[in-house]
Amino acid sequence: MTWPAVIQGGMGVGVSGWRLARAVALTGQLGVVSGVALDTLLVRRLQKGDAGGHIRRALAHFPVRAVADAVLQRYFVSGGTAAGHPMRPTPKLVLQPRRHAQQLTIVANFVEVFLAKEGHDGPVGVNYLEKIQTATPASVYGAMLAGVDYVLMGAGLPTEIPRLLDALAAHQPVRLPVAVHGALPGEDHHVALDPFAGLPPLPRPRLLAIVSSATLAVYLARDEATRPDGFVLETAVAGGHSAPPRGRLVLDDAGEPVYGPRDRIDLAAVASLGLPFWLAGGQCGPEFLTSARAAGAAGVQVGTAFALCRESALDDGLKARLLASAKAGNLVIRNDVRASPTGFPFKTVPLAGTAASARTYAERPRLCDLGYLRTPFRQANGGVGYRCPAEPADEYARKGGAAGETEGSLCLCNGLMATVGFGQVRPGGYAEPPLITLGQDVSFLAQLGDDYSAADVIRYLR
Repeated sequence: MTWPAVIQGGMGVGVSGWRLARAVALTGQLGVVSGVALDTLLVRRLQKGDAGGHIRRALAHFPVRAVADAVLQRYFVSGGTAAGHPMRPTPKLVLQPRRHAQQLTIVANFVEVFLAKEGHDGPVGVNYLEKIQTATPASVYGAMLAGVDYVLMGAGLPTEIPRLLDALAAHQPVRLPVAVHGALPGEDHHVALDPFAGLPPLPRPRLLAIVSSATLAVYLARDEATRPDGFVLETAVAGGHSAPPRGRLVLDDAGEPVYGPRDRIDLAAVASLGLPFWLAGGQCGPEFLTSARAAGAAGVQVGTAFALCRESALDDGLKARLLASAKAGNLVIRNDVRASPTGFPFKTVPLAGTAASARTYAERPRLCDLGYLRTPFRQANGGVGYRCPAEPADEYARKGGAAGETEGSLCLCNGLMATVGFGQVRPGGYAEPPLITLGQDVSFLAQLGDDYSAADVIRYLR
């Protein structure tokens, strides 16, 4: 088995879209699309008129034509919605989603992977957050229908995913356990999916678990039922979410978490498991690839360098500002322990006019209307409710959440959607501000400059 030397990190929402993943896969390395919020991204692309016709071209290849036609009829707006017009909402996924909501998620993941794989045989993967469990079965199934080669999953332990992949490859019904805050012993909470009937078996993708310690890798590898096909070992300087420090949380003078010797990954212990692994977080340079291989790794995963390249879906204006700021030496990237509703530290770039700017966010109407990072919780009557620290504080407290958890919490869903040009417009013309996340090491720009392609990144690394 030949493993890729470079994995292009999966960056949501939509930053690592199909164009970027395809560009990387064309070099023979692993291109990865982000699988987060693809249903909303698909709906908004269709409402914007589907420039270039790419979405409609992919929909024409969906194996159940009636389902694809229903999505197109429901959401496509020829010529695009008028500027300043609010976009149609996407149904929120819950433990018992409507069939339409699940089918929309299946179709959206199919479209993204299909376009990334179109016209070549390079490897393509999709990245998910274990935290977003209610979307997982439908998302993974859609990606598999398009022939995805790898599934990567972080922000939690993907203990159930090997079995899920096995079942979906045979189009078998699946039930994925869902963590519900406050659930009583013996209560069964899950999300179910009945795949389409009459389709041929699907290739089973390889599963790479994104973890931050050898302990977690050993835990997953101990049992065939939970064992992935490999690991991505991610350090705290990687972009997006990262694991909190082990032990008591200590913050430095800037309010960022302090990592110490206990947070170093024991590479020898991971290598002893006999599964391939890749190093991630501050790995963008040929010297890092060389040292990773010397430690027994198959290669490295790189995100930020690809986020700033031409094929990235990050808004071009924001990209130019980031590159100019980095060139001037005043680019700030914070590891914020309060920003993400998940509770994981999250990297933010506090550019003026973005959601990570305190002034800009203070002016934002506080709401949670996309809901991907909502936490399911047990209600007093035994039912399941959903809450998010990014929603209004009084509403969050009314649902049993601690009011202090809302302080500093940002709406990642809306902010990240705006970062790729699909932010919602509110009544009265208010537009959602973007929210930018990057890794904390941008030293690679000294070699790559401020105008480079995904293929240039691969050449630099190799």
